Amino acid sequence: MLSVAVIGAGAAGCFAAANIRGARVDVYEAGAKPMAKLAITGGGRCNITNSFEHLRSVDEAYPRGARLMKRALKEFSPQATLRWFTEAGVRGFVTEPDGCVFPASQDAMEIVRTLSRKMVSGGVELHCGKKAETLTKADGAWLIGFADGSSARADAVLLTAGGAPRGLPLLGGLDIPWVQCVPSLFTFTVNDPALRSLMGLVVNASLAIPGTSFRSHGQLLITDWGLSGPAVLKLSSYAARYLHDNGYNASLSINWAALPQAEVEAELNAFLSENRQKLLSSSAPLGLPLRLWQYIISLAGLREDIRRGELGSKGFARLVAMLTGCPAHIDGRSHFRDEFVTCGGVDLAAIDPSTMQCRSHPGLFFAGEVLDIDAITGGFNLQAAWSTAWLASRAIMNIQ
Repeated sequence: MLSVAVIGAGAAGCFAAANIRGARVDVYEAGAKPMAKLAITGGGRCNITNSFEHLRSVDEAYPRGARLMKRALKEFSPQATLRWFTEAGVRGFVTEPDGCVFPASQDAMEIVRTLSRKMVSGGVELHCGKKAETLTKADGAWLIGFADGSSARADAVLLTAGGAPRGLPLLGGLDIPWVQCVPSLFTFTVNDPALRSLMGLVVNASLAIPGTSFRSHGQLLITDWGLSGPAVLKLSSYAARYLHDNGYNASLSINWAALPQAEVEAELNAFLSENRQKLLSSSAPLGLPLRLWQYIISLAGLREDIRRGELGSKGFARLVAMLTGCPAHIDGRSHFRDEFVTCGGVDLAAIDPSTMQCRSHPGLFFAGEVLDIDAITGGFNLQAAWSTAWLASRAIMNIQ
């Protein structure tokens, strides 16, 4: 019987193990329990996938790895993911307006328990507290050395242990190309007391890093440390390497209305034409929170007591500029302990995209975050884990 070693009991590793049949499967996990990150994803609700309905192309979701993911999604789509988990016993799903899909129970542990049951029913052996340190091949078999001094042999190895900033020593002797891992999906530190004083405000905004092509839009949350929310997380994903290379120090432009300049000018004109004797700062246009509007007025250099009818063309132009291209500065990134998404990993050029097998080492497969694939927030990273693990499990079962 074919023997398979899965190294890493995260989402990809456990999903692959649950799908491999006709083989002896052992899953080795360095931590104390499997799927620890899966259990907290989506705030403990598990954003299991995304409908993809709001995307014009796969490239929008995957800043790195889009080409491979296009192929993988044809083989195992979000719809296939939901069918698999439904057949495995998950009691329904809910799709939110932004396309994020969660189990109806809103409980990530339901997904963890489902995968655990499928592994048990398939005869998979789980070994926790087993940190793999060496991987070599001899006499047609793979030999895995563990930190505790023990070892194991396997006909095929699936490596799914990801998020390794300094690379995987396990691969050290195999000469497999590795792309440096850097953080992705993080919030921005902004050292601007006036902006941070607006903490708690949420607006729909567009963000850009001037001088680059990096853009995002979505909800923006002002926090006591700077900026957060989907718009920031998307931009951090798109610009992950750029921000890393620049020491997380960069200019930022905020369009508070998330509208083209012409629309902002039209709405602002209409606002100013009404009640021309009212103080400009007494109410806000464009559905903006009043505190944010007063902050924008201050940035535009306008008097606190100016009336709507007193605003001249220069003042109007300054307001439009602050509404559509408000300057800010990224002074660092968040360092939360639950921040674990990285970009980088095994270079995709080393992988056969139809099987997830290493081109230079037959019998060695990769899936999940260990690959140089990462996505914006919204369930896309988990979908990459399911799709690549599915491809690997199918290929492993075809080994002769």
